[in-house]
Amino acid sequence: MDERVIAACDGAAKGNPGPAAWAYVIADGAGVPQRWQAGALGHSTNNIGELTALQQLLAATDPAVPLEVRLDSTYTRDAVTKWLVGWKRNGWKTAAGKPVANQELIQRIDALLTDRDVTFVYVPAHQVDGDPLNAIADKAASDAARTQQDAGGTAADLPVPDPAAAAPAATRRTSSPAKRRPATGSRTLAARFPGTCPCSRPYAKGDTITKVGTSWGHPECAQAHA
Repeated sequence: MDERVIAACDGAAKGNPGPAAWAYVIADGAGVPQRWQAGALGHSTNNIGELTALQQLLAATDPAVPLEVRLDSTYTRDAVTKWLVGWKRNGWKTAAGKPVANQELIQRIDALLTDRDVTFVYVPAHQVDGDPLNAIADKAASDAARTQQDAGGTAADLPVPDPAAAAPAATRRTSSPAKRRPATGSRTLAARFPGTCPCSRPYAKGDTITKVGTSWGHPECAQAHA
């Protein structure tokens, strides 16, 4: 049986929306990086960068080989593992009857996932002891967004991640809310108390939250519940 492939993908937008890009890094079954790719998207959003990164990664890997995808976007993960079935059943409409955002991208990802063994693993971004593949993909996407130049290579010329700044223990978060803030115009604020988003995942005191339906929750969940 073919060995599984481990990979990470990420998107970036300088301004969200703003100069955007996507990137992925593909490793072997032991997690050793083998090759990477990044592409500029012009003026776009972080969510489109994240989805495009996943689409490009799926297209660049052998569908016959089991794939583990590491990503720091809960929006992308939940779109393809939780919300996709309901969107398809509802004719690509949200629960509120509105068209699903980024529909064409998600449909292409859905087609690439058909009959494949793909596992999605969420990894927090920008952590001192974070996932090394995610850090490489993050750096590649950020550089491509800034320069608007496509890039790629092998293990010999991997992007070198910027050092992650250690947050004080009392305020350290498990994600980077600003990176995943949707361009919906909804007001965001720092949670005064811990709580639970309508997606059933908790948020901590101090995390960035926004209105999700009639409740409060993760900014990346607001778009799916619009």
